[in-house]
Amino acid sequence: MIPVLIGITFIVFALLAFAPGNFVSLMLSSGVVNPDAVARIRNELGTTQPWGARYLHYLAGLARGDLGRSIVFDQPVARQIVQAFPNTVILTVAATMFALSIAVAAGTISAVKRNTVLDYAAMLVSVGGVSVPSFWLGLVLLLWFGLELHWLPIGGGGVGSLQNGGWDFLSHLILPAVTLGAELAALLTRLVRNTLLDVLSEDYIRTARAKGLGGVTVLTRHALKNALLPVVTTVGVQFGGLLGGAVIIETIYAWPGMGLLTVTAIQQRDLPVVQGTVLVFAVCFVFIVLLTDLLYVAIDPRIHYD
Repeated sequence: MIPVLIGITFIVFALLAFAPGNFVSLMLSSGVVNPDAVARIRNELGTTQPWGARYLHYLAGLARGDLGRSIVFDQPVARQIVQAFPNTVILTVAATMFALSIAVAAGTISAVKRNTVLDYAAMLVSVGGVSVPSFWLGLVLLLWFGLELHWLPIGGGGVGSLQNGGWDFLSHLILPAVTLGAELAALLTRLVRNTLLDVLSEDYIRTARAKGLGGVTVLTRHALKNALLPVVTTVGVQFGGLLGGAVIIETIYAWPGMGLLTVTAIQQRDLPVVQGTVLVFAVCFVFIVLLTDLLYVAIDPRIHYD
């Protein structure tokens, strides 16, 4: 992980250090640019120093938890990320739980009822879920459930909505979580089905049935447990991907998380904030992959890390 993390810091640093054009002028409002303002921002960003010295200064700041200072909002980037990050984690966890609940149920039914109408229907919906772009699905759900039926709010929410009650918080969370988790649910449904079919054909499953164990017991205590490993692998990697994929969904639903913060910073040309959010996304992905590897031991006792 150490070389990967160092590489991540350099790539994120390069977003600011090697950005083409006079990006400092772009960060300021259009029109006549005040030379004093340009000089102040260049001094704050350290662009007058050699890039090697700036990179070492950037690493030193990261070691202190300093991600720089927002040019637009004139406050530490770390403070903005701390405010937005819990909302993105909540959205990602909710989307993952939605995807898992749908995938385990639909994939199990599809495997047990193989080559039946239920199996074909589940696979058809799964293919459709993978094929539909998330931004299109988000707009359709927003239009139908928000603007047409008025069942759910069309934007806002986050941790701050808890002060208005639990339902207000959940009602704002439902549409973004379903939109973000739909593609993962479709992917995991096919994975659960295929993995479970392989497990159900193993000799120990036939032995368990021959000993008189019921179908539900064999399925829940033996088959599903041993089919979890590839599912956990996929969920771990996809969870990290959902963190980054939340950028589009949070923008559609105005969910106040890291994705919306990133898009807003890009629109306002606030490069230090863009730099900080990209770094946090990348580091989170690396640690999630590590956590997934460690979970293998808890799920499969045959795996040992020496």
